[in-house]
Amino acid sequence: MESLIKFVEDEFVSKKEFPQFSSGDTVTVYYEIKEGEKTRTQFFKGVVIQRRGSGSTETFTIRKMSGTVGVERIFPINMPALQKIEINKKGKVRRSRIFYFRGLTGKKARIKEVRS
Repeated sequence: MESLIKFVEDEFVSKKEFPQFSSGDTVTVYYEIKEGEKTRTQFFKGVVIQRRGSGSTETFTIRKMSGTVGVERIFPINMPALQKIEINKKGKVRRSRIFYFRGLTGKKARIKEVRS
């Protein structure tokens, strides 16, 4: 049964090429929004908190600060409205899921940048 599901995912789900990113990276995600007849591109810039799943069911969570309120958004990798992902900064973190980042404020909430 699993091989059948994998076969269908590989054949019929369209794959988009995005750059390699992991948790701790600061990325900008550009996605399409439909408002009635019009479509426009909106972006969401923030820190990747986690990547989960595999194949066509893979998702990633991005967190940004909007004023003093933290905003998180979950994006599926195969979302048709997803246009592109830009990596702004590569971050160095020791965990793959940095949920502790939610409780940090001020200078504690900084992530060390990896220079390549």
